[in-house]
Amino acid sequence: MIIIRPIQNSDYDALHRIAVESGHGFTSLPVNEELLKKRISHAEVSFDSTVTKPGNEGYLFVMEDTETGAVVGTSGIEAAVGLDDAFYHYHLGKVVHSSRELNVYNTVETLSLCNDYTGASEICTLFLSESHRKNKNGRLLSRFRFLFMAEHTARFSDTVIAEMRGVSDEDGSSPFWKWLEEHFFSLDFPTADYLTGIGKKGFIAELMPKYPIYVSLLSAEAQRVINKVHPKTVPALRLLEAEGFSRRGYVDIFDGGPTVETQTALVKTVRQSQKCQVLIGDVADGENYILCNEKVASFRATQARVLLRETANQVVVTQAVADALMVNEDDWVRLVAN
Repeated sequence: MIIIRPIQNSDYDALHRIAVESGHGFTSLPVNEELLKKRISHAEVSFDSTVTKPGNEGYLFVMEDTETGAVVGTSGIEAAVGLDDAFYHYHLGKVVHSSRELNVYNTVETLSLCNDYTGASEICTLFLSESHRKNKNGRLLSRFRFLFMAEHTARFSDTVIAEMRGVSDEDGSSPFWKWLEEHFFSLDFPTADYLTGIGKKGFIAELMPKYPIYVSLLSAEAQRVINKVHPKTVPALRLLEAEGFSRRGYVDIFDGGPTVETQTALVKTVRQSQKCQVLIGDVADGENYILCNEKVASFRATQARVLLRETANQVVVTQAVADALMVNEDDWVRLVAN
């Protein structure tokens, strides 16, 4: 069975492997032992904390194949970004240059550095090993986070965002960053990406242009990838768009990839999820759902065939599913159709 649970110290080797597999552009998982171990420790503290409002908590989960014990994916939520370290974006805007006398009217797109998403919750760090990209595991690894957020609303902001990986080649070169590198940074994309991943963001404020950048001045290659996602990220973007996320003109400062957002309460999974009391029995006529328990430190989620008795707020699950979720009969779970 496939389950999702909070990460723990013993998952370090698996997380390191995932960090290597994820490649360039996956800023939130740098291939750095100290930083990965720190990320795990921070998650453990976050899951154990009593929270009344979102702070600097970071919730990192893993997907485990219980038949083999292997960790096959990871997924995370940051409770409120930018509270400890500045959280930068470019915002796409417009400037109009006009002259009535000359009958000239030109609209020019600009990129302005900003911290507009400070305090928002962020879903992040989603990666699934190739061996398990089947049976809707990718959807589970993304959508269960909204069940966790719906169950523990006090831990998260009213706004939730997701930074989508922008366009880069197999060597980790970003056309967008290449232009910035040439004119402002003298750092290649993998290096800048890595420094950000390990928390060394000071160079951004020190070297990033302080005034809006006219998009028309960028190279043609850089202009083409602004607000575009990496081909491998298209399925993740489509899934989030189906949940109600949309672009608001914010793009990543390194690769120009879009950031999408929505109100947490308006996320489709949040709106459509419901609480039901557990019954254990036969589910031969059931349908597929994503389910999670009510816990934080002992959180569990899975997808399974269940029998919903909606009018009674009850759900029938097999004993194996109950065991996977660490629930007993008469306990409550949150679920949504998959």
